[in-house]
Amino acid sequence: MTSGLSRRSLLGAAALVPLGSRVPRAQQGYPTRPIRWVVGYPPGGTTDVLARLIAEPLSRRLGQQVYIENRPGAGNNIGTDAVVKADPDGYTILLVNPANGINTTLYKKLNFDFVRDIAPVAGITRSPNIMEVTPSLPVKTVAEFISYCKANPGKVNMASSGLGTSVHMSGELFKKMTGVDMVHVPYRGAGPALTDMLSGQAHVLFDNLPSSIEHVRSGGLRALAVTTAERSPALPDVPTVAETVPGYEASAWFGVGAPKRTPPELIARLNREINDVLSDPETAKKLANLGGTPLRLTPEEFGKMIVDETEKWKKVVEFSGAKLD
Repeated sequence: MTSGLSRRSLLGAAALVPLGSRVPRAQQGYPTRPIRWVVGYPPGGTTDVLARLIAEPLSRRLGQQVYIENRPGAGNNIGTDAVVKADPDGYTILLVNPANGINTTLYKKLNFDFVRDIAPVAGITRSPNIMEVTPSLPVKTVAEFISYCKANPGKVNMASSGLGTSVHMSGELFKKMTGVDMVHVPYRGAGPALTDMLSGQAHVLFDNLPSSIEHVRSGGLRALAVTTAERSPALPDVPTVAETVPGYEASAWFGVGAPKRTPPELIARLNREINDVLSDPETAKKLANLGGTPLRLTPEEFGKMIVDETEKWKKVVEFSGAKLD
């Protein structure tokens, strides 16, 4: 677990890609065969859709197929573990997402240390969650919601897509920063949570933008705010939580990692090609339709981001008291 490491050692572990005696020499003309991209979630979800959106143009740039291998289970840990154990030869990569930072503290025991065992390769995108309420709740702003919760302690149900998800933790961060009392109701995914939100059985949800945006646009749900530091171009009239709760920021961020000891020249190649994909206007437009903005970062910058997010969510997980085996 990373909890015993200092911030400096965490950052060093994430930003550096150490070489070991067992590391195969980087091949000339890499890649010479298909690359496996492990996604720790089932097909069809936001994370899977995002990986496939990037994989197609990345395959064209590399001259080899980048194929998606879905390895769902244990809150993304099964897929991460598979990449940790893979050969560090540049032919296995991981779709990195907020769960990787959250799980470091959420799970009592893991077979890996994410910051230590996964080398940062590149960022992909950052997108907000939406703080949304069922229309029957008599609030239209974040300030009114806070007042309502304080006048009705323990009577507001906060739905989530599962214990420890970024959706759950976004709500816990809100509770921590505002002092409101909400009852957390975890569901098995966003779909069931949205069903109860639309029927009024659940009251508030900090959902990923792609899965909720059409319900907001149709009026089925009322958006109070987005969770990023800045407003979303996809919903420009919706304020940020931080406009009412200064300092609040929670977002879904995605990137690419590889097994530790992957040769730095291979990481540099992947980073360059991924950033070129993100610079393409067509890709940027597709990300914008999902509510995201491109994250064009160096491996070192993405490594720092991973460390910062891991430390941030450690405090929120501890506040929530959530723990999983």
